[in-house]
Amino acid sequence: MTEEQIALARRAVACRGWRWIPGMKVIDSVRMTEGMLKFTHPSDLPDLTDPATLGCLLALVREAHGCSEAHVYYATVSRLWVARWGRNGLGQWTVDAHTEAEAIVAALEAA
Repeated sequence: MTEEQIALARRAVACRGWRWIPGMKVIDSVRMTEGMLKFTHPSDLPDLTDPATLGCLLALVREAHGCSEAHVYYATVSRLWVARWGRNGLGQWTVDAHTEAEAIVAALEAA
């Protein structure tokens, strides 16, 4: 992973809604299983290049915002990744970013 991706992973684990979920991958290491969760160390960072880890982060966004409809997509016109979620039908919020991982982490930070 690049230095930017590592910095983004640090932002993710600093979020209030962050936690390890089985299936996530640790940078340059193994994929988390239920039994491994209790052995994580504060220096462990998620591999944001791993599709399963990104899916788990999106699940954390949905949980943190209380919005099962939260999603990310690539907007071809702006050429940015967009994370979109709403709260109890009271409106929608969006975050634009240059990568899918950045959009998901920004949405988790906004929770």
